[in-house]
Amino acid sequence: MALQDKDILSALESIKLADGTSLSASGRLTGIVINDGKVICAIAIDATEAASMEPVRAAAEAKIRTIPGVSTALVGLTADKKPSKTATPPQQRATSKPAALPGIKHIIAVASGKGGVGKSTTSCNLALGLASMGLKVGILDADIYGPSQPRLFGLRGKPRMVGPRMLEPMERYGVKVMSIGFLIDDDAAMIWRGPMVISAITQMLREVAWGELDALVVDLPPGTGDAQLTMAQQTPTSGAVIVSTPQDLALIDARRGIAMFQKVDVPLLGIIENMSSFCCPNCGHISPIFGHGGARAEAEKLGVPFLGEVPLNMNIRETSDDGRPVVATDPDSHHAKIYKDIAAKVWASLDKAAKPAPRIVIE
Repeated sequence: MALQDKDILSALESIKLADGTSLSASGRLTGIVINDGKVICAIAIDATEAASMEPVRAAAEAKIRTIPGVSTALVGLTADKKPSKTATPPQQRATSKPAALPGIKHIIAVASGKGGVGKSTTSCNLALGLASMGLKVGILDADIYGPSQPRLFGLRGKPRMVGPRMLEPMERYGVKVMSIGFLIDDDAAMIWRGPMVISAITQMLREVAWGELDALVVDLPPGTGDAQLTMAQQTPTSGAVIVSTPQDLALIDARRGIAMFQKVDVPLLGIIENMSSFCCPNCGHISPIFGHGGARAEAEKLGVPFLGEVPLNMNIRETSDDGRPVVATDPDSHHAKIYKDIAAKVWASLDKAAKPAPRIVIE
C-alpha cells in the first residue's frame, strides 16, 4: 500500500513538543510531500524557536525514516512570523561570517534576473568546463520550484544515505550533482513558502557529502528572492555569475540581480550573454534574434567583467534535453570551447582573489 499523509502523522504522534503536545496534533506539520518512498515536510516555528526546535526536527526526520517503505526523509523548520517591533535594529546586530562548508574551496552562484535565459544550461556547462580543467567540481540545483540539473546531466534515481543525516550526491561526467529533483516526481508541484525553500537549500548545502571540491556551482532560481538571499547571507559565496540575454527586458532584471549581490557584498565574477545570436545552419547567416551586445555593454557600464557570448544553437538545446551536455559529449566543438573559455575566466578571477597580496620587504 502506498504511503499516505496519515502514515506520517501516525508515526509522529510519539514526537512530543515542550508542552507535551504531539507533533502530529500540534498543527505545526506542513507541506508533506510523499513520492516513491521519499518524504519531505516542514515544521512551522516562530523565528525565536529555531534552536530549541532543532532536536524535534531531527527526531521527526529519524522517526519518518523508520516507517516501512520510506527510503529518504527531509524535514525542515519554517518560520513565517515577522520580527517584533522591539527587535534589535539591523545596524545594532552583531554580524558574523557564514560558516564555511568543509572541504569546499569556492562556491559560485549562477543567477539571472528572470527565467528563460538559459541559466541552468549555462550552470551545467560552466561546471563541466571547470571540471575539464582538472578541478574537483559539484553543482547544486537550488531551483526548488523548477529543478533542471537531473535532466541536463541525464541522471535518475535517488541519492544514497551515507550517515544519519547525510546524502551522497549523484555523479556524472566527473561532476557531483544534488537536486530536489532527485527526491520528487518530474510533475510534482512544490507548493512551498519561502522559509521551507530556504530550509531545503540549506540542508542540500550542508547535509550532503560533497567531499573535497575546488568549486561548487549553485544554480539559483531566477529573481532576487529568498533563495538568493540565503546563498548570499548564509554561505561563504566566493562570487556570482549573472546570465542574461541581450534584450533590454532581460537586462533590466539582470541589473536587479547585480544590485542585490553588490548590496550583500558578494563579488561579481561577471556577466554572460546567452542566446547572443543565431547562425543559420543552411546559409550561415547570423541573426541577432534577441539583439546583440547588450550584456557586454551593460557589463562595461557597471564595471563588471564580461565573460563571453554563447550563441543560440540547436546542438546545445538537443544535447541539454538528452542529458548529454555539449562540454562533456562534444568537448572540441565551437560551443564547448566557448563554455570552457568562460569557465577559465571565472576560475582565474577566483584564483586571483584567493592569492594573498605580495609582501613588501624594506632592507
